[in-house]
Amino acid sequence: VQLVQSGGGLVQVGESLRLSCAASGSIFSINDMGWYRQAPEKQRELVGTISSAGFTNYKFSVKGRFTISRDNAKNTVHLQMNSLKPEDTAVYYCYAQVRRSWYSAESDYWGQGTQVTVSS
Repeated sequence: VQLVQSGGGLVQVGESLRLSCAASGSIFSINDMGWYRQAPEKQRELVGTISSAGFTNYKFSVKGRFTISRDNAKNTVHLQMNSLKPEDTAVYYCYAQVRRSWYSAESDYWGQGTQVTVSS
């Protein structure tokens, strides 16, 4: 199973970015998907999650600015980031809870990470 991310880059304060993540390989089902981020010299933190039914949960500081969506048919998850702030600068990682067959347990898989830099 591979998760490949796209998007990211350098933006100004108040601008928007969209990150995408596509899962491929031997996939029977995917439960939760979501995004983490890690700023320099800080621990990785959860940005938000989305269940297979589409229920979302967000870190308090991004609520109302970030939106997570997914396409179950394509095994993709997206992170729309609006009104970006300098404190959103970090490497962003997608993840997916994947079951590879009907009899296997779920395992977490991670994207390669993508840099988001918000300049003031």
